[in-house]
Amino acid sequence: MTVQWNMEGVLLGACNCNWGCPCSFNAPPTFGKCEGGYLWHIEQGGFGDVPLDGLNLVWFAHSPGPLHEAKATSQRIIDENATPPQREALLEITGGKYGSPWSIFAAVTAKWLDPLFAPFDVTVAGLHSRARVGDYMELAMGPILNPVTQEIEQIYLDKPTGFTSTRATICRSLSFRINAGLSYQHDGQYAEFSHFQYSGEGQR
Repeated sequence: MTVQWNMEGVLLGACNCNWGCPCSFNAPPTFGKCEGGYLWHIEQGGFGDVPLDGLNLVWFAHSPGPLHEAKATSQRIIDENATPPQREALLEITGGKYGSPWSIFAAVTAKWLDPLFAPFDVTVAGLHSRARVGDYMELAMGPILNPVTQEIEQIYLDKPTGFTSTRATICRSLSFRINAGLSYQHDGQYAEFSHFQYSGEGQR
């Protein structure tokens, strides 16, 4: 059976690299390894006849080198408010067989850790957005400040071929912590805020 799906909303991202994220330019990670992830706040969406409005999910990973070497260890966190059909839908979509960014995440992943289910506390406020996902993840964002004047820098990345979003507002992580199957903390590094819109289909 062919299933069609779609979702749109707000995307928060952060990693261990310097501002700009070399992955966006097909360049090696700043410090050799890649540790980071994304949080999707779904404003509206559906998987077949299963609504996904208002739900959240996270993908994060550790890669010992560039992601395209496909050696990453990845894990997903699904909103505990999701009903059993919604959980199944989100796990299927993020498993990678229905296209959009998760097909790429699946392609670069050598090892999947078991998915987790947790409460999400997400505040959408542009460059000042923040999120807490149970005891597993914390992310607080802030603007990049000019080192001389301390004024807020306005920095955007337009990438029509981007697979997570096509336009991102670049900022910094005031705090970014993962404490799950993987564990790391990278405060004061790259972060981004964007809007996303995806759709796809696949055989179920």
